[in-house]
Amino acid sequence: MANRRVVITGMGAITPLGNTVEETWAGIKAAKSGIGPITLFDASVNKVHYAAEVKNFDPSLYMDSKDARKMARFTQLGVAAAKMALDDSGLMGNAEVLDETGIILGVGIGGLEETESDILSMAKMGGVKTNPMAIPKLIPNEVGGNIAIQFGVHGPVQSVATACSSGTDALGVAFDMVRSGRLDTCLSGGAESTICQFGVVGFEVLHALSTGFDDDPTKASRPFDKDRNGFIMGEGSAILVLEEYEHAKARGAKIYAEIAGYGASCDGYHLTAPNPDGICGSKCMTRALKDAGMDPSEIQYYNAHGTSTMKNDSSETNMIKIAFGEENARKLKISSTKSMHGHCLGATGAVEAMICVKAINDSFVPCTKNLDNPDVEGGCDLDYVPNKGIEMNIDAAMSATFGFGGHNGAIIIKKVK
Repeated sequence: MANRRVVITGMGAITPLGNTVEETWAGIKAAKSGIGPITLFDASVNKVHYAAEVKNFDPSLYMDSKDARKMARFTQLGVAAAKMALDDSGLMGNAEVLDETGIILGVGIGGLEETESDILSMAKMGGVKTNPMAIPKLIPNEVGGNIAIQFGVHGPVQSVATACSSGTDALGVAFDMVRSGRLDTCLSGGAESTICQFGVVGFEVLHALSTGFDDDPTKASRPFDKDRNGFIMGEGSAILVLEEYEHAKARGAKIYAEIAGYGASCDGYHLTAPNPDGICGSKCMTRALKDAGMDPSEIQYYNAHGTSTMKNDSSETNMIKIAFGEENARKLKISSTKSMHGHCLGATGAVEAMICVKAINDSFVPCTKNLDNPDVEGGCDLDYVPNKGIEMNIDAAMSATFGFGGHNGAIIIKKVK
């Protein structure tokens, strides 16, 4: 593989904490919660009544309203984040560069609310008719396709679907595309929106979602805490512009950070549960470190998958100890920002990679909100930065995500030197 450096030159995001990167980061620094009562559908008959929704999103601010009506919500979010990333990078309208730019996006599920409404519509019509835009709106690759149409991108456009690891794995694939010389520039990240009745019920029957915090949903996501009882459904999109270092320098682009390494593995254990011993999950981390040519001691901050489920948080702690070694693991600053923005499923790895970039740039370690009683007896005994962030120099950060099917991905982001 060619020895080309890959840097991040643009970022855009729509998350439950804000409709820009800066709003999201300000929410993270303030330990704000984006979790509240579900408003996207009537959840009164369901066991789960809260989620981390994107608020006050107006697609017409980012695209023509007529075009927006032909897109599912996850695609609208992705197009909006892509517009912000392209504007931020200075590539918007640069036809020469965009003609050779790729798009690699992680989408775990796709237009689930469209699937739900169109099947109900078809049933009402006797099974012979439905919305003619049903298929184009629900398939996962449509977010990349629509971004390409909107902004004139003509390189390879691909979707990565590895459940909750999709965003991380998409960044890893894009990293390799640029590092290898196939591309000089690539839009990468993730987009997801599944806060509909079908989505909530689907996870509800798996006993995966948090319940019982209706009085104060902001306390529902509590990774590594004794009182955690499930994840909180989130939605959103984060898209980064990945660019070859010399290409970025030649055009005078601002450079946020460098992607240093990527690793992936699969548990091969269970469709919905991580292997509690953490051995296979840790391999994505050790492979990312090897890929970056870095020692575990060189990582100061680890953005955890930290879903606030009983099984994930303890097994992830085991993974960290295996990959980093006991001594380094205990020095590492760890936090789950899902405690604030919820679990954005296929987009979560991209959102958390963006947060790592901001953490490095701002010398600030985000907290794990609601970590009032660490589950030490359950094996959660590392430094998860409870309830208040820390100002600290960060030269390198790792973000890891784990998905149904046993998919594990880790990416390392570092300062450019």
